[in-house]
Amino acid sequence: MASTSKKPNFFDSQVLGHPSGLFVLFFTEMWERFSFYGMRILLVIFLTAALDVTNPGFGMPIEQATAMYGTYAMLLYLTPIFGGIIADKLTGYRWAVVIGSIIMTLGHVAMAIETPFWVYMGLGLLVIGTGFFKPNMTSILSEMYKDVPEKKDGAYTIFSMGVNAGAFFGMMLCGYLGEKIGWAYGFGLAGIFMLLGTLQFWLSKPLFGKIGEVPSKVYEVELEQGINEKSEDFKSSTTDDDTKNPFTTLDKVLIVISSVIGLGYAINDPLSKIANIDLFGFANTDALEGQYVAVLFGLAAFLVLVISRILRYDRVVRDRMIAVIIFAFFTVFFWLSFEQGASSLVLFARDSVDRTLEGDALTIFRIVNTLLTIVPLLLISYVYIC
Repeated sequence: MASTSKKPNFFDSQVLGHPSGLFVLFFTEMWERFSFYGMRILLVIFLTAALDVTNPGFGMPIEQATAMYGTYAMLLYLTPIFGGIIADKLTGYRWAVVIGSIIMTLGHVAMAIETPFWVYMGLGLLVIGTGFFKPNMTSILSEMYKDVPEKKDGAYTIFSMGVNAGAFFGMMLCGYLGEKIGWAYGFGLAGIFMLLGTLQFWLSKPLFGKIGEVPSKVYEVELEQGINEKSEDFKSSTTDDDTKNPFTTLDKVLIVISSVIGLGYAINDPLSKIANIDLFGFANTDALEGQYVAVLFGLAAFLVLVISRILRYDRVVRDRMIAVIIFAFFTVFFWLSFEQGASSLVLFARDSVDRTLEGDALTIFRIVNTLLTIVPLLLISYVYIC
């Protein structure tokens, strides 16, 4: 993809020292996170809501609803890999964002119909749309600042504020509408704001110049000055690690086994609990279900793969990879806890927390809640107008 000039013209129009395009990304991401977290906070509550109440849901047992949510969340982290590849090879970043936004909008609309077919269809569309949208927003942002790296940290900070603002308002407004008025209104509001984000991004595309356009067959490469003057020691230290530690046949087999088992478990968990179709039934034991036996086998295959490959690297690379693995290990537990915010924690809040307030507590809550709503809106409006 063609590189931008050293003085990109989209920096001519600035807000708070950053190009106006940054705030287009800010609001696009804010509305997307509004829709994502607004729907996310409703999903498990809607699926488990009783059938014989004023605002009925699907009446699913908790284990079925959380299994479905777990698979949905897992696929949200998987599809951006393919969305990024498609954008790099075919569509470009901007078209990928637009395609993803439209698909996600259709997904929210489908969920508002509130029938099993359309809810499943909506979740599928949201997974596909997120795959296109999520990796390419940050790719556009990174491309914008590649010639001004000193401003990149500030840009990502502002961008992250949009993520947090959208998540806050989405959970609050969609959650209120879904629980108090009707689930379709909560899902529908998420779709409306996703559509607003799509229109805003599409109408503002001139602000981005050539960034994120459909990739060209010809690539402009800027070589670093003096690159041919690098020492032989530097060249030897940057030898491609894959040539020093190539993937063996056993490595490839272990990759396939662990990947197939992981994806198979994600599909089988809700399938076995909801439709009574167990893909791993042949591995059932007295102590464990077949899918858990398969997961343990897949985990063992993955550990053998990782350990064997690390041991074949030289000491410097091996130490770096061990450090990354340690951080990744703890990251697993962070995301495991984070995802409880849309499953076990919302069910606990619904069933085991007294959410009624009276007297001074109610007054304090209303004041604080109003400030949390109005103050960020005023700040966002100021940035957007100025």
